[in-house]
Amino acid sequence: MSRAGETREVRQTRHTSDAPRRAVDAPGDARPAPEAPAIDVRLGLARAALDDEREPDHRRLDLGLVRRLFGFTRPYARKRNLLFLLVVVRSVQLPLLTWAVGAIISGPVARRDARATLLSVLGFALFALVTALVFHFRARFALELGEAVVFDLRDRLERHLLRMPMSFFVKTKVGRLIGRMTSDIDAIRVAVQDVVFVSTVQLGTMAVAMGLMAYFHFTLFLVVLAMVPVFWGLIVYFHKRLGAAHQRAQESFSRVTATLAESVTGVRVTQGFVRQDINGGLFRALIFDHSRYNMDAARHSAVFLPLLEFNGQLFLAVLVVVGGYQALGGAIELSVLVQFFFLTNLLFNPIPVLGNQYNQALTAMAGAERLFRVLDTEPDWPDERGYPALPPARGRVVFEGVHFAYEPGKPVLHGVDLVAEPGQMIALVGHTGSGKTSILNLLAKLYRPTAGVITIDGHDLAGTSSASLRAQLGLVLQSNFLFSGTVLDNVRLGNPAATDAEIRDAARSLDVLDVLEALPDGLRTEVGERGTGLSLGQRQIVCFLRAVVARPRIVLLDEATSSVDALTEARLQAALGRLLEGRTSFVVAHRLSTIRHADRVVVLDHGRVVEQGTHAELLARGGVFAALHRELAGDGESLAEA
Repeated sequence: MSRAGETREVRQTRHTSDAPRRAVDAPGDARPAPEAPAIDVRLGLARAALDDEREPDHRRLDLGLVRRLFGFTRPYARKRNLLFLLVVVRSVQLPLLTWAVGAIISGPVARRDARATLLSVLGFALFALVTALVFHFRARFALELGEAVVFDLRDRLERHLLRMPMSFFVKTKVGRLIGRMTSDIDAIRVAVQDVVFVSTVQLGTMAVAMGLMAYFHFTLFLVVLAMVPVFWGLIVYFHKRLGAAHQRAQESFSRVTATLAESVTGVRVTQGFVRQDINGGLFRALIFDHSRYNMDAARHSAVFLPLLEFNGQLFLAVLVVVGGYQALGGAIELSVLVQFFFLTNLLFNPIPVLGNQYNQALTAMAGAERLFRVLDTEPDWPDERGYPALPPARGRVVFEGVHFAYEPGKPVLHGVDLVAEPGQMIALVGHTGSGKTSILNLLAKLYRPTAGVITIDGHDLAGTSSASLRAQLGLVLQSNFLFSGTVLDNVRLGNPAATDAEIRDAARSLDVLDVLEALPDGLRTEVGERGTGLSLGQRQIVCFLRAVVARPRIVLLDEATSSVDALTEARLQAALGRLLEGRTSFVVAHRLSTIRHADRVVVLDHGRVVEQGTHAELLARGGVFAALHRELAGDGESLAEA
């Protein structure tokens, strides 16, 4: 019963991609044969789109990686050490149980001693009960330790990701990060709670069995040792092949999750351009690719494990011939031969289990390397712990010779010089791609300039903690992102201490309270993921209100009214003056109708400041701003009215 329980525990560990493998291998699936060429074409497109994300080769069963992984068990050292003790005890108990069975059969049962047999069976039952208790606590502590390590890994990964700069997320697909958080860490869970301890039990059982066999009959034990090189050769032969197969399967699964995340996020565009069949074909190609890699790993395992088991059975046959011949000649007692058969099962039965655990270990190593590769990715600038906080800002912002590039060699800002005095409203104007949003990103310290200095009240942002800076910023972007929760929850994001009354007063000051109260549950209306359930205009109003409630010292507005209708925009424009009064603000506008009260208009062209001045001055100058005015006036928007 104990061994059956151990086997059930091992069988609970499954590869995360069993379902795709079964889907491809299902007899009723008539799709692969006729559609193989189409799948190959789509697969080529998908691979071309994701070639830059392929993982580099990595080593297998790296002891340094194992030590680092088990470093996460240090906070739970007491439970871990107790678990190892239980593992050692169990690895001794299993051979002793088997030895006891053989001893009872060859002893009191063979002598037909009923009383001794009964006592022996009762003693065996008591020992089996103790063994079951040890197994219970061993399994329980292993599960608890694995869950604790997984919790710490996910917590550390989440905290690490949240301190990474925007450039990291631009380069890394969301689906890949989801894969790190889910499948990779789940593979590590298996290594911590299952592979290590189950393998230790099996290896310990084999060691004790070998010791007993050497004690009972050394010659037969040497026959057992003769089989060891055969098993070792099988393991070495399949080591490299299984490792490569599992690596390819892990990489392909990461591409599947990345594509799935992108498909769900862009479902509106997909449906809008009627690309369901094309995108679906690309995704089917990826899961077909993933299934092939899983099947490749499964084929190697399907050869490896039966070969191990066959060799074990072959050895039993050899043992029957050699041991039986010696027993017939009187060179060995029959009771010793019976014990050898029982112990031989203990020696060879763990080998297929160890083979399966080895496969799981390869998957865990792949997941651990991928996870640690993310954790080892340092932010673009040093850790800001210990940086001084930005004092309460008056709002004097200075850009001095600021250059910036999202990618090396592709600058988007060239020597920007800009001064905003406290309380001034700076309007940033220019064609798309001129660098307006980049200036806001740098001021919010989402990126760092490649050259030059940005200061607030004389404090260099490069040496100031980002948290203290952003606590004094109010930011409203075109991408009006909302989190799951109520409208109130989203508004409180910048000021968790804000009361319902304060939020209502802020909405009333913006003249949008009636718009929010018209929602199904008013301010307590549930907002779906990414703001689903609200219109674009309603989302923008919530973002605008969120910035007001945060009570910022500096306000950054990136086309803040672009998603609202003309009537609501007029109402917000009236409230905008009250929001910006006494605060330094930077306003990006494409339509230019939001900048009529700007203290200074900064005109950008290809990342350079080409003009600065008031609205009237720039129109009178007849330069770039005046040309832009004429373009928009021709489109029906009059800058003269603005």
